[in-house]
Amino acid sequence: LFYGLEESLRLIEEETLEAVLARHTRLAKAVRAAVRHWAGNGDGVTLFCQNAERASDSVTAILLPEGHDADKVRATARNRFNVSLGAGLNKLAGRVFRIGHLGDLNEPMILGTLASVEMALKLNGVPHRPGGVAAAMESLTA
Repeated sequence: LFYGLEESLRLIEEETLEAVLARHTRLAKAVRAAVRHWAGNGDGVTLFCQNAERASDSVTAILLPEGHDADKVRATARNRFNVSLGAGLNKLAGRVFRIGHLGDLNEPMILGTLASVEMALKLNGVPHRPGGVAAAMESLTA
């Protein structure tokens, strides 16, 4: 445990804490851009947090429309694409899934996650507007 802590602190010092926090913010904004794009058809997935000022740079929760199971989307992402998504907790179980954007994560990793989610949404018949990955890329290059 101490070796892991020491190595984690070394990596943070190497990147700088400010750069780590900026990276987490940048990745979170890209995820939210993808979800907002997916929601563009009006009846699909949406951001669970509707207040932009309260949005987390740690994790983004995505709410599925009525009649669709977030756990099925999560299972498809895991089984077909080897991507693990967080579950909805308590009252949100089966209604939301979560994408984390903390830790040892970079732009290509988050784009791969978003592509896997978009394919899992399609395979499960969840309404969404295709092109969320491109929206995330636009966010990352703006």
